[in-house]
Order: sequence, then structure tokens, then C-alpha cells
Amino acid sequence: MSEFDVDLFVIGAGSGGVRAARIAGGYGARVMVAEEFRFGGTCVIRGCVPKKLLVYASRFAHEFEDAAGYGWTVGEPTFDWPTLIANKDREIARLEAAYIATLERSKVEMVRSRAVIEDRHTIRLVKDNKTVRAKTILVATGGWPHMGPNIPGLEHIISSNEALHLDAMPKRILIQGGGYIAVEFACIFAGLGSEVTLVYRGENILRGFDDDVREHLRNEMRKRGIVVTCGHTVTEVGKAGDEFSVKLSDGSSVTVDKAMFAIGRRPNCMNIGLEKLGVRCHEHGGIEVDAYSRTAVPNIYAVGDVTNRVNLTPVAIREGHAFADTVFGNRPTKVDHNLVPTAVFSEPEIGVIGLTEAQARKELAQVDIYKTSFRPMKATLSGRDTRVFMKLVVDGTSDRVVGCHIVGPDAGEIIQVLGIAVKMGATKADFDATMAVHPTAAEELVTMREKAASYKRAAAE
Repeated sequence: MSEFDVDLFVIGAGSGGVRAARIAGGYGARVMVAEEFRFGGTCVIRGCVPKKLLVYASRFAHEFEDAAGYGWTVGEPTFDWPTLIANKDREIARLEAAYIATLERSKVEMVRSRAVIEDRHTIRLVKDNKTVRAKTILVATGGWPHMGPNIPGLEHIISSNEALHLDAMPKRILIQGGGYIAVEFACIFAGLGSEVTLVYRGENILRGFDDDVREHLRNEMRKRGIVVTCGHTVTEVGKAGDEFSVKLSDGSSVTVDKAMFAIGRRPNCMNIGLEKLGVRCHEHGGIEVDAYSRTAVPNIYAVGDVTNRVNLTPVAIREGHAFADTVFGNRPTKVDHNLVPTAVFSEPEIGVIGLTEAQARKELAQVDIYKTSFRPMKATLSGRDTRVFMKLVVDGTSDRVVGCHIVGPDAGEIIQVLGIAVKMGATKADFDATMAVHPTAAEELVTMREKAASYKRAAAE
């Protein structure tokens, strides 16, 4: 009789954990998954998927307006927030059921309980205080919204979790933050008709993105009526009836119906028993793992946002799959975290892969920049004041395209396909040799011929 109840115990049923469990089960492993909330994790339940559904909803207002320029007469449109949220919830429930069905087909045992690691092979299920012995443990508990310092009135502030379940759409909302989530929700609420103020402590939104992209999106957001305030933070939130008075670090205040913080997420690795085993887990840094996602304890692994490597759903899925291949498929697999394409579902949308101009100039001996900004064809008849921005960052020595940055309609779709070429090492000459598809916005990526700038690093550097 085996000394272990299961071969693999997975803590967390999000994208990474579910993929790992399913693939391990396919290799014949006895697998158990514990989830204290809902199966599907952040992405499916309170992240990427419901947020993207709200993004779609927010864009219809522009479509109704643009239709007039194309000869359509549309009556005054109305929007009903409860209908959107109810329909969103039904879709999320369907997806959760699909995740559960996938695990069932892989003969994975599912437990709805918080799980705490007692020792390197023992997990305690908090719900009924039972213990399970596992040969291998995988931590896939993701991240959780960070609300920042304990300022006065912090209890009145919502995170992105609550924003997806509001009873009514706020007429006025202030969002603090400058990353993916803050920018996306600012555009969502603005598109649905809210008055939006975005407050960010840095010099410009989307830290880590190319500077041209950051500035272009900021200008586009302002055109859509979003007040973007950089260099400040929220210091206090006061409540008066159904309204909130939000004080900023410059002494000014904004009156809103809701205040939301999206200032970052922290790895959800505390208080699950890792510290006492010697697994390195910092409050900000996540669980430390090697290239195979193994922690300092040989039979305990971690994947996804809880490791704070590249915090994106497809990366967590790839890490979970690689873990299962390595441990149960006898196929040691490392995940390549370089050149990961990503999208920001703002309005307009952003798609990027590779180095920013600043990064390239720091790392490469010579850098060539190609960029363009133009009015999208659809806006010529609609009259909308918006522009597309595209930029290629090229290694001037090898001619390899090392960065691509797009702001405009369907940027996420474009960057997914373009990511293949960049990952394969395509050169600027390869781009130039590719026939354009006309008339499209993406054709600009293969028709940019003149350098916008060229930089050579000084020999001393």
C-alpha cells in the first residue's frame, strides 16, 4: 500500500493549477486539487475573461456613434448595467463548469477547501480538518489585489474584484493605479458613460511599456474624457451619504460615487505553511523557484503569479504544463520567459512584444527605430478623433526585429500573430519582403521603410 494518498496535490484551481492537474492526470498520476473559492481562478472568475466581456460592452458606445458617418440612423441607445453583469455571470458559470468537466475527464479529485501545508508531504484541508499525504505538492495560488498603505477611509475603496460585481454602474469613479488593470477599467467605465479620474503616482501610466506607447495611450484616453492625473496618490477617502470625497497628495479632492484601487497584485503565498518548510516566499517577491518551477524543498513546486515571474495567464498555463511534463511525463521542460507577447485591453488597445526603445538602447550596440502614426481608415467617415501608433525596434547590427509596439484596434490579435515572427528571429528585411494586405492597419508593419531614429552606443559603454 502506498504511503501517499495522491501522487500530486495542487493548491489552487486557476489556469496554471488546472493545466498541471489535467496533464499530470493524463500521465496516470493520482491528482487532487483544492480550491477555496471557485474553479477557474483569477483569469476566468474575476480577471481576464469577465474584464474582456466588459471591454466589449464599453466599445459599443463608439460603434453607435461611428455608425452615423456610414449612413446609419440609430435611435438613442440605452445601457443597463445589471443586464451586463447578469449575462457576464452566466458566462463565467459556464466556463467554471467547463473547467470542472475537464478535470473530471482527467480523473482529478476536486476539493472545495482552503489547503495548508503541514509538512513536505502533508496537506491539511481546513474545511473539515482532514489531512492528505502527497508525494508532490504544487502551489498555484496566484495573486491578490494589493490595497497599499492603511490610509483613512481605506475600507470604502474597492478593488477589481468588487468592480465586477457592483449593483449599479457608478456615474463618477476614481481609479488609482497606472498598470494593466487600472487603465483597462478606466476605459471600461468611460466607455459605459462614467466620469473617470485616473490617478497614478508615477510620471506616466503603464510603467515598463515603451515611452511612445505610454504617451500615445494617455493622449487617447484624454480624448475620451478620462482625467489622467500623474505624480499624485490618494491620501484619504471620506464618505458622505452615497458619495465619497477622495483627497489627493497635492491637497485637491474629487467627489465620486466609487473609488477603486488597482495599484498592483501580490503573490498569494502567505499563511499556507511554506515559511516553516524553508520555502523562500517574500511578501512582494513570490515563491522562489528554479527553471523547472521547483522550490528549495525538492518535492514542492510553484507555478503562475504566485512565483512573480511573468504574471500572465498563458505563462501560468505553460508553466503548469511544463511542470507536469517534467515530473510525471519524464520530459524535463523549461519555460522560456523571453519574448512573451502581451496586450492591454484599453481603448484603444495595446499589443507589444520584445524590447522597448529604452531597453534596446541600453542593451544593444546599435538600434534602429521605425514608427508611424495615422488615422485609422474607419475614422475617415466616422470623424472620430483617434490615431493608430506602430513602432518597430530593430537591432541595427543583426537587422533582427527585437521589439514591436502597437496601439490601435485589434492590437492584441495582431501582436499574437506577429509574435511568432519575432520569436523566430525575423529581420527587418523579412518584414520588408512580406507582401502587404491592403487596406488594413497591419500593413503598416511591413511598409515602414524610413528610420525614425538610429542610435549607436558609445564605445566606452
